[in-house]
Amino acid sequence: MRISIRLGMILATTTLAAAPHSSAAQDEGVEALIARIEAPQTERPDDELAGMTIAEAAEHLGVPGFSVAVIRDFEIHWAKGYGIADVETGAPVDDETMFQAASISKPIAAMGSLKAVQDGLFGLDDDINDILTSWHLDGGELTADHPVTPRTLLSHTSGLGDAFGFPGYDPDAPLPTPIQIFEGHDLSNVGPIFMERRPWEAYEYSGGGVTVMQQALADARRRPFEDVMQTDVLGPIGMTRSSFVQPISAAHDRNAARAHDGDGASMGAKWHVYPEQAAAGLWTTPSDLARFAIEVQKSVRGESNRVLDRGTAREMITPVGVGNFAIGFSLAKQGEGWYFQHGGANWGFRANVVAHTVKGYGMAVMTNANGGGALGQEILRRVQDAYAWDARAEPVPRGYRPPPPRDEVVVPARILAEYVGTYHMDEGPSMEFLVEDGRFMVDAAGEGTFEVFATSETEFFLKVAPIEFTFTRDDDGVVDGLIFEQGGQSFTARKER
Repeated sequence: MRISIRLGMILATTTLAAAPHSSAAQDEGVEALIARIEAPQTERPDDELAGMTIAEAAEHLGVPGFSVAVIRDFEIHWAKGYGIADVETGAPVDDETMFQAASISKPIAAMGSLKAVQDGLFGLDDDINDILTSWHLDGGELTADHPVTPRTLLSHTSGLGDAFGFPGYDPDAPLPTPIQIFEGHDLSNVGPIFMERRPWEAYEYSGGGVTVMQQALADARRRPFEDVMQTDVLGPIGMTRSSFVQPISAAHDRNAARAHDGDGASMGAKWHVYPEQAAAGLWTTPSDLARFAIEVQKSVRGESNRVLDRGTAREMITPVGVGNFAIGFSLAKQGEGWYFQHGGANWGFRANVVAHTVKGYGMAVMTNANGGGALGQEILRRVQDAYAWDARAEPVPRGYRPPPPRDEVVVPARILAEYVGTYHMDEGPSMEFLVEDGRFMVDAAGEGTFEVFATSETEFFLKVAPIEFTFTRDDDGVVDGLIFEQGGQSFTARKER
């Protein structure tokens, strides 16, 4: 008799896929979910950060403060600030503390450009030099066949090669204009932008290209970029704790985080200034980033179109065809879901926003230290697990159907104790049954431990996979094995004496 699918593999591949999103999370209160996320993650014993509370992980990584907002069912489910916003003043982080979004500025700025497209000011595939009035991009022979366009600039496929990030400027330093940055002026702390290859030839991340689009949008609207973004995007979405003004206003700075180094120490200036506003200049909160992500999610469904109509919004979640970017956001398949996302890294700040393209969940996390990237990824993993995102799911096996409703019974502890032990199948892996915190569990060949439920004192089943167990006894009434049923097949396993 041959087992066509290993038990361990069955359990490993169906644990998350079999359970729909929110089956557990929807039934669990918000405080319980927050507590799960903040607590050590015991199911990942070999992961150092997982073994810590979220506060301990932040301290370990040298992150004085951070803030989180979680999206569920197209709404902000909760938002919370942690730790210290400024080690020099001791000011705490709350859910309205502003952080630098760094490169997350790019997708928000992209929505501003798409609004201009929707309003008929220019097209996504127009030559950028037909939009710019204050500067001219010299593409030379590289743009002879195809011009640089808003679509290529906003998806990093324009051929521009600036090969650098933006370090920002000390608050007391003179600032270059965007045009001075393009041309490598002495005031600029980065090199000039230049054409490296033909448009559409390849993907190469280009903050300089996004800054060119910043200038083009300001030229098209004939207003300062920060004003355009306030009236066209931030205001309509209700992002009241967000601004592209550089440097940050005194009013906003009263509850703004300080930049910190990798050890969580002050670096002198409270923050750097970014004239490259579209690429790196947004000050915001996780809650406002969540509002932005929700607006994208609902706009592509035709349910909320405060900035973009449904068709235009879809440009933000549709890959352009080269690289992994749509307009503004990168797209990625994680587990069994597709997500739009963007990270950010400025001087002393790290941030991340990620949201499902179809389902109504996501999250944003912002930190005030150079070590915040690892913390953000750990928080994301905890949210994915607590809320059962399909990013953690495996493919559902073909032919799988959820088990029918069953009448569960409570089996006396003395009987469960008789079933505890290791069972060996003639072909296939072994299984260990145990009682853990009052729950009857099966450990499938080290692949994972899963709760087992009873329909009688001898018959049991799994909720995570279509598997049933019936325990057997010998003539003396001693438990000697079990019958394992799956997919219409039955197999026996003998109990280890």
